[in-house]
Amino acid sequence: MHFEDFSLGQSWTTRGRTVTEADVVQFAGLTGDYTGLHMDAVEAAGSPFGQRIAHGALIFSISNGLKTQLNLIEDTVVAFYGVDRLRFVKPVFFGDTIKASWIVTEMLPKPPGRGVISFSTEVKNQHGDLVLIYTDKVLVKARE
Repeated sequence: MHFEDFSLGQSWTTRGRTVTEADVVQFAGLTGDYTGLHMDAVEAAGSPFGQRIAHGALIFSISNGLKTQLNLIEDTVVAFYGVDRLRFVKPVFFGDTIKASWIVTEMLPKPPGRGVISFSTEVKNQHGDLVLIYTDKVLVKARE
């Protein structure tokens, strides 16, 4: 989709994606974040969550991947423009399935031939609980 193809209030929801222990272990290896809350079952059992949880940054990354799979801007994206108001609302546990909802909240033309689309993104688990919320901005091509 080009900049002009979007409209305020337009929304999409991704398919689900189950977060696995393997995802968390691989993410820890990529980032070097081996915090006990994510990696140590005994330590995590004594936490307020009672068990290991996925890294918040992993859930953010997965949500972006899920949105990419919608193929809305694959041929028109110029750049990821930024993230505002990122909040981790609830933990994601191993075995939880998450989905992301994306709503157009702002459109800003950026001549020449581009525009920034702002999306309110909500990530929910299989119970419908909000686990992550943020506003992301993407620079896309406009029509010629």
